[in-house]
Amino acid sequence: MKSRERRQGLVLVNTGEGKGKSSSALGMVFRAAGWGMKVCVIQFIKGQWQTGEQKAAERFDNIEWHALGDGFTWDTKNPEQDIKTSREIWEFSKSKILSEEFDVVLLDEINYCCGYGWISGEEISDFIKNQKPTWQHLLLTGRNAAPEVIEVAHTVTIMTKEKHAFEQGIKAEQGIEF
Repeated sequence: MKSRERRQGLVLVNTGEGKGKSSSALGMVFRAAGWGMKVCVIQFIKGQWQTGEQKAAERFDNIEWHALGDGFTWDTKNPEQDIKTSREIWEFSKSKILSEEFDVVLLDEINYCCGYGWISGEEISDFIKNQKPTWQHLLLTGRNAAPEVIEVAHTVTIMTKEKHAFEQGIKAEQGIEF
């Protein structure tokens, strides 16, 4: 593995309407952990909903996992609380990034917070440009990635939806979607 001094820290964004944004990023999380990198996963939306990925991460001593959201906020009954929670998670995320303890940080579903106007794309992009360690890899997922975040990223993947099982009346399947 390259030393931090020789590494180009990448900023990767997975966005769009299709499935697989978090799954793709979590694949990178496990790949990095497999190479011995220290990884931090911070989830902005999912909350305490247990996932297979979180259960798998418990088997690694080099993955730190934080599911901090209030749940699926598009059904929110309390937008003020969602804004407050998102802002707190963003401050927590910045502290984890700036700690320089982690080689890879995943901000899972942070792009939703931009789409809802809870955290500005300009604020995130300014932080990435001016404060993120240059050697650290940063992954950002979720629909509605802000143009400013897309601009500062090295790699952007836009997932498109052709069709989805949910539209056929099939609910989320354990082991496939969570």
